[in-house]
Amino acid sequence: MSRADCRENALERLCTLLGDRCSREAAVREARAGDASWHSGPPPDVVVFPESTEEVSAIAAICHDARMTIIPRGTGTAVEGGVIATSGGVCLDLCRMNRITAIHPQDRDAVVEAGVTRKQLNAALLEQQTGLFFPVDPGADASLGGMAATCASGSAAVGYGTMRDNVLGLTAVLADGRILRTGTRAGKSSAGYDLTRLLVGSEGTLAIITEVTLRLSRLPRAIVAGTCAFEQEDRAVAAVLDVLAAGVRPVRMELLDAVQMAAVNAYSQLGCRESPTLFFELHGGPAAVAEQAEEVERIFSACGGFEVQHATEQAERDRLWQARHDAYFASLALRPGGAGYVTDVCVPVSRLAECVRRAREHLQHTNIPCPLFGHVGDGNFHVVFVIDPHSAAELAEVRGIQARIVADALALDGTCSGEHGIGLGKLDALEQQYGETLSAMRDIRRALDPLGLLNPGKVLRMPE
Repeated sequence: MSRADCRENALERLCTLLGDRCSREAAVREARAGDASWHSGPPPDVVVFPESTEEVSAIAAICHDARMTIIPRGTGTAVEGGVIATSGGVCLDLCRMNRITAIHPQDRDAVVEAGVTRKQLNAALLEQQTGLFFPVDPGADASLGGMAATCASGSAAVGYGTMRDNVLGLTAVLADGRILRTGTRAGKSSAGYDLTRLLVGSEGTLAIITEVTLRLSRLPRAIVAGTCAFEQEDRAVAAVLDVLAAGVRPVRMELLDAVQMAAVNAYSQLGCRESPTLFFELHGGPAAVAEQAEEVERIFSACGGFEVQHATEQAERDRLWQARHDAYFASLALRPGGAGYVTDVCVPVSRLAECVRRAREHLQHTNIPCPLFGHVGDGNFHVVFVIDPHSAAELAEVRGIQARIVADALALDGTCSGEHGIGLGKLDALEQQYGETLSAMRDIRRALDPLGLLNPGKVLRMPE
């Protein structure tokens, strides 16, 4: 049987298995040709919508027999091109695997299918009056399987950690259809290799995550959020370091530069001063939160901050954080028709001021809109270059600036990606970071997917 015949036979088997949940319609395929970034590519050859781990296993086995590639997809909210079908293949859309399998309030964990979104889980926890929530908050209402696949974090990571800190176990499917179950719900385990941590952040290149067991957190008894404007960006960064040094543990500590504040004001009608601004949030008991809020305000004032505005009511906080979460889209609105090219470096907080200072030196030489914002409480910040997606010159320019920002972060003991993953967009940056160490990563990938069928072209360049 020729390769083309083998492929057609596989497509027929997929249609027999899934019925109308296997689509070759152009509109369905085109809708899954990109993500939330500037990256683009050809559409997949077919889109499948499994509803169980067993169906994912069967799909993988069919594709393995036919040597067809598989591109897992969640909500498509990522920004590094990790869901693009670079050479056709099968888009495995997990949106129908959206059941919350179990919630265990006493153990503070939940088991969810990969297509369950963050907001969906938190709504269920609230409806069942568990007193718990899932704290990892990347801003977008991403699928929890996708968040695990990219090791997402977001604004609350300084207080609650990243996905790697909050995933207890996984169910995943290998390229040949074998089903893995990693981790346990136990409070600790020293049994065998930690495959959970290997798969979290692997971006669908080692296995397809179909179910996630998550650690939950207790809802805080009191919350104070607010903003503080600064005349100078370096003083805002200094204030963050002083807050952390004082023993205050903010749940969120975000920096938006003056350009980003102007964009946010225009996009979200926030009405804040258009200067470098810190957004912060504190959780805990009422007395402790009040005491910490006073300490934060004192430190901000000592560092030159002014116009400290507190948001104690839920509606005020929701409006504030929605505006922050929409910062990426506010950036895009600076240049209608533009596309976002996003940096994602993270450094030790003690090196943050230097990394931001060096980034500023690189940014002053471009005319491309490039607001800066980020989760500075854990040393992570982003520059959003709003580029003309059709301009090769602009793309080359921002790639060069990104390479210099990454080089600076690595020199300061940091990483090229704090939370967005590698996908297509940071292949060069990962090579900058790890060099020859990538050979060990390639060995792991070959061991789990020797035919190279899972999300090809992402994370690592694999020699033929």
